[in-house]
Amino acid sequence: MCGIMGYVGPAEAAPILIDGLQRLEYRGYDSAGIAVHDGSVVTIRKAEGKLERLVALLAESPPSGSTGIGHTRWATHGPPTDFNAHPHTDPAGDIAVVHNGIIENFLALREELGEKGSRFTSDTDTEILAHLIADEYEEDLLEAVRRAVRRAEGAYALVAMSRKEPGRIVAVRMISPLIIGLGEGETFLASDIPAILHRTRRILVIENGEIVDITADGVRIETLAGAPVARETLEISWNAEQAEKGGYPHFMIKEIFEQPDVITETLSGRIRGSSDVALEGVGFPEGFVAGLDKIWITACGTAYHAGLVGKEIFERKLRIPVDVVYAHELRYRDPIIRPNSLTIAISQSGETADTLAAAELAKGRGSRLLAITNVVGSTLSRISDDVLYTRAGPEIAVASTKAYLAMLIGEYLLTVRMGRDLGRYTDAESAEMIDGLRHLPQAAEEVLGRSEDIARLAEGFAGADDVYFLGRGVDYAVAMEGSLKMKEISYIHSEAMPAGELKHGTLALVTRGTPVVTVLTQRYVYDKTVSAIMEVKARGAHTIAVAYDDDGNAAKHADEVVRIPRVPDSLSPVLSAIPLQLLAYYVAVARGHDIDQPRNLAKSVTVE
Repeated sequence: MCGIMGYVGPAEAAPILIDGLQRLEYRGYDSAGIAVHDGSVVTIRKAEGKLERLVALLAESPPSGSTGIGHTRWATHGPPTDFNAHPHTDPAGDIAVVHNGIIENFLALREELGEKGSRFTSDTDTEILAHLIADEYEEDLLEAVRRAVRRAEGAYALVAMSRKEPGRIVAVRMISPLIIGLGEGETFLASDIPAILHRTRRILVIENGEIVDITADGVRIETLAGAPVARETLEISWNAEQAEKGGYPHFMIKEIFEQPDVITETLSGRIRGSSDVALEGVGFPEGFVAGLDKIWITACGTAYHAGLVGKEIFERKLRIPVDVVYAHELRYRDPIIRPNSLTIAISQSGETADTLAAAELAKGRGSRLLAITNVVGSTLSRISDDVLYTRAGPEIAVASTKAYLAMLIGEYLLTVRMGRDLGRYTDAESAEMIDGLRHLPQAAEEVLGRSEDIARLAEGFAGADDVYFLGRGVDYAVAMEGSLKMKEISYIHSEAMPAGELKHGTLALVTRGTPVVTVLTQRYVYDKTVSAIMEVKARGAHTIAVAYDDDGNAAKHADEVVRIPRVPDSLSPVLSAIPLQLLAYYVAVARGHDIDQPRNLAKSVTVE
């Protein structure tokens, strides 16, 4: 999710690197830096904060050289600081690297390298890579990087320079995006096309498991095993605005399609073997979980809906009572929060004013405070005892999608961790949950592959005045999020309710043609939920069900069925949310609305 920029050619590298990083600012970041090679030494300039700080540093002491790499960082390991900003080097300053993603085994590598005498100057997993490449270096950067990445586990993109090899950059893609731009006598490298689109439209897309050797004359691509790779050049026809969105018409749909990668990122490095998890930043004291008598979850909006899923999962798996309370309500109540409780505060930005106030209240009453947030160094992360970062990366669209799914994944991981502490999970049970989590990225890809069907379905919603969403258990929590997405960007009046509540009043509002969307994935309340579908259908409603691929009964009851792959019922919210996000998006498109900036709404609510 961070920004990478690289250049080899005849021109001064620093201005080109800064220009490219500025064109990636839309992705979000918290620090920035560049490394420039002048033929004999590598000069590094980096700073916490916006690019303006880095530009000011360069104005005071501009580095000279025609080869360089640059980076805008979205913090994962270590808070946003000058010393955690990229690039990083080995102790001798011979190897400079920038890196996107997560090195899963960085703690083991740090210990191994420390035993060999390495001393580290940052909190990052990236610095490990510089030391690792230096440890493998024998006068050939390409081979040193190749050997180093065989020792580094994770999902990442890595770019490296050596002081001893001017005019050369080596890069590796392991899931995180990487592209090459071909100029006349110069070569560019970036994490995304907008960084270089104004300089060249001739692009090579690097695939997973490939290593690239870049000089001013061009690029050589190989597999990590050493086999040469032939790659056709793409001629990009997008304009700059389209390029920022990856060719998608809006940030929201781009972020919806990023969700399989977000699930992978959130899981990365946190699964241990087949049946356990390790959550950096979550350090419960020994015996703490066993002594819990209550869990509080507090949040607002989409984060609150993620909390509702958490309540269902925690209570079923941990057998601990859970209260989910809107933060703006909790802060003005007199809640009975005791020291033997855990409060989980959920906020994408970590700066939501009501959530911060509620979190402070809970902590002031003796509760241990755990944050689930997307932003390293945010206020919520700083005031919390434990932090579980979601790693969704910057989310541009006001209507949250990928951050919501990352929150759910965080809750599942926390459930396994706490369940193991309590002895509620046997090895077999936790292995089943972890196996299900591992398969979610591919399952999410399958759901997104059916987006055209949902787009056609949305055409029938465009003229609706009201839409209703139904579900039971975790399906109700997902229905609430689907309803919120619909009202946020389509401006259609939308309500969600437990399916059993329908007949206690709201059924009076259902008339012929009213769209009613029902999430139908929970076996233990399946027949009860079907009864609600039949009730609205009898009043002439147009009924849509979200159901598993192998559910042969759903089509007998609903007018239309949106399918998701079969997963354990407890994990279904991750997949069933995606078609509801797509439905809201396509309805809003059909109605001609501003998708990314819906009226009257802000991305982060930092006022009461």
